[in-house]
Amino acid sequence: MASLINRRQFSLEWGHCDPAGIAFNGRFFEFFDWGTWALFEAALGVKPAEMASAYGLASNPLFPLVEVNAQFLSVVRFGDVMEMTSQIVEFRRSSFDVEHRIRARGELAVTGLEKRVWATRDQADPSIIKARAIPAEIIKRFEVQ
Repeated sequence: MASLINRRQFSLEWGHCDPAGIAFNGRFFEFFDWGTWALFEAALGVKPAEMASAYGLASNPLFPLVEVNAQFLSVVRFGDVMEMTSQIVEFRRSSFDVEHRIRARGELAVTGLEKRVWATRDQADPSIIKARAIPAEIIKRFEVQ
């Protein structure tokens, strides 16, 4: 079964660059985070803050990052227009992997893979975050037939 792919296009701003006008590599992890949240919003049809009420969850889910890697394949410069695609490549009981691919100037510039956990705040003590099983209805929303 194919998985939903979300696309986002944006320009590299000066604040994302080092003094030479080249993308600071740490910013790509921020872009990956944007991609993950936008992917869930596209799949579920609601803003992240509305997920709990829309899906009958005890609290809005959090997606703590537990592992991330990136490959930097080509330079991205100030003003480049980038297209990022994000998709879930695997769901497990309470974790999932998100693949990100960023293109600039017609070529693949950066790839990334995040492992995240589906978690919610504890009802008795909201300062505690606990991993939860990902609801089947949520997983189903990412399937493309």
